Amino acid sequence: MKTWHLGLATIVAGGLALTGCNKGQDAAQAQASGPAEVKIGFAAPLTGSQAHYGKGYQNGVQMALDDVNSQNPQIAGKPVKFVLIAEDDMADPKTATQIAQKFADMKLAGLIGHFNSGTTIPASKIYAEANLPHIAMATAPALTQQGFKTAFRSMTSDTQQGSVLGKYVVEKLGAKKIAVIDDRTAYGQGLADEFEKAAKAAGASIVKREYTSDKETDFSSILTTIKSAGPDLIFFGGTDVQSGPMVKQKLRLGLQAPLVSGEMTRSDTFLKLAGTEAEGTIASLAGLPLDKMPGGPDFAKRYEAKYGPMEIYTPYGYDAARVLLAAMQQANSTDPAVYLPVLAKIEYTGGVTSAKIAYDDKGDLKDGAITVYKVVSGKWTVLETLGDK
Repeated sequence: MKTWHLGLATIVAGGLALTGCNKGQDAAQAQASGPAEVKIGFAAPLTGSQAHYGKGYQNGVQMALDDVNSQNPQIAGKPVKFVLIAEDDMADPKTATQIAQKFADMKLAGLIGHFNSGTTIPASKIYAEANLPHIAMATAPALTQQGFKTAFRSMTSDTQQGSVLGKYVVEKLGAKKIAVIDDRTAYGQGLADEFEKAAKAAGASIVKREYTSDKETDFSSILTTIKSAGPDLIFFGGTDVQSGPMVKQKLRLGLQAPLVSGEMTRSDTFLKLAGTEAEGTIASLAGLPLDKMPGGPDFAKRYEAKYGPMEIYTPYGYDAARVLLAAMQQANSTDPAVYLPVLAKIEYTGGVTSAKIAYDDKGDLKDGAITVYKVVSGKWTVLETLGDK
């Protein structure tokens, strides 16, 4: 009997030792494998004529993830690493919806993007059905008017920007006769519509309303028609790859009325394309000038040391990612069903673009300044920073 008990004790001891060994191996393997990956989606045009916007946007988002990861974040007591899954939607609505479905099937934790209104709006329906929160650069009012609880903005909407700019050119620049051109995209047309509405309300008359496509580069016919109407200024809703050639063609036709546009024109690319003919062009941009942003100067130095010259949308991409990750950290969960209510009510401080970032019940930013710039001596110079009311 003693022999039997001894054998049993040996077996039990061996089993306990093996169990302890397995636990030790599991812990070692867990440590070796590193923190759990939390996948964050990103979508924007990374090729084609708008690639400079998209790449700068992506770099800002990646920099935000790198900054948070450097702090060794934990969710629910476990170390995590935020990983960016980037896709090129080519500024094409069809491609965007395909990417949106791919992201929904992947069951990502969240998403930054899309960039264009024309891609974001159709994609947002897929994200809403998948309950996938996304913070988009898109500015068209229609995005948040759909009522999706998963859609948020990085910048002020066209309703805010267009209305402020339309009122400004009439009351501050004295424009009475205005011609309007848009590129018939959700962004360009939406911004032009809001601008026109505000300019009319301020007392101006719209002497011509013309449109083009977002692929066109020859505007001589439209500009000739506009010249005959004798406008005080011309407003264009569209991108810098079009406003650059448009300014050159306008002056060649002897049309001296200045060009006024939105934030997609307020870029270094526009200055390069327009050359000396850029002089006098006016454009608005959501938010404060970079040197007046709470974290602007420091962010610019860090960014340029890593990536080079910064694009206009870069700091907004950075803040969007920081806000998204902050909501997860505050909720202590990467499950959209858990952190989405936190994101909707968040009051994020310490951002680059604003001292406090918060959303209204539609997902629009609660507070948003608009800065008006003018090209003076080949550089974008601040004219005035205005509120959104």
